[in-house]
Amino acid sequence: MSTVDIASLVNDDRRVIPLFAVHNFRDLGGYPTADGRHTRWRTLFRADGLYRLTPEDARNVVGLGVRTVVDLRTDNEVRTRGTFPVDQHPVAFHHLPIIDATWGETAVLETDDAVEFLVWAYRQMLGEAAHRFADAMNLLASESVLPAVFHCAAGKDRTGILSALVLGVLGVDGEVIAADYGLTEQSMQRLVVWAREHQPELAELYENMPARFAAADPAAMRVILADIKASHGSIEGYVRAIGVTDSSIASLRSALLHDA
Repeated sequence: MSTVDIASLVNDDRRVIPLFAVHNFRDLGGYPTADGRHTRWRTLFRADGLYRLTPEDARNVVGLGVRTVVDLRTDNEVRTRGTFPVDQHPVAFHHLPIIDATWGETAVLETDDAVEFLVWAYRQMLGEAAHRFADAMNLLASESVLPAVFHCAAGKDRTGILSALVLGVLGVDGEVIAADYGLTEQSMQRLVVWAREHQPELAELYENMPARFAAADPAAMRVILADIKASHGSIEGYVRAIGVTDSSIASLRSALLHDA
């Protein structure tokens, strides 16, 4: 698949869902798979901090058909920042924290190389939270869960890894997965521009954090996908090894794929 083809896939006009206060809400539909099918539109979404949704934003999310929200953030993030307004909308809410503390709360690799940092961080995450990613995938495969959205704070790291695992088990090419991950760079820029006007303290937070924290270089995702292939043969082999059941894999493929 050419670079031009991949760019047209990830930049499809249907991909980014325009919202006022959330800037990385994206549809995972429209991606081709190895067996000639495509991922289904308006069925599974990835996002950043849904606690920022305005009332109109929340109505628009529910209007997409979303019936389940999966929050991957830490207990502290949920406690201090809030969640999707579940008390106002008929959605099921699941809190499945992938990590116990964010980068700002723990010791991290000191480097100015964003790719080196992200690879280190994602290897740590996959090593320590494998069963949590499996729990999230098994949940998404459950009956009556879809359409669903899963999210963390920026919609980049925890969300990016889960998205890569889901797309990979569906048979989406690794270069497409990496390019989809890289779209977050644009959303981070949109967020900071918006925050400067509407939430200056959030803009200040992002502008003052180490640049490697906000990076979303596709090269880092390529390394992680290569790691998984080297250790388990494929993403399918990896997710089976960490506890995603055969029935879950079959259910995800049935629900999220359609013939071209």
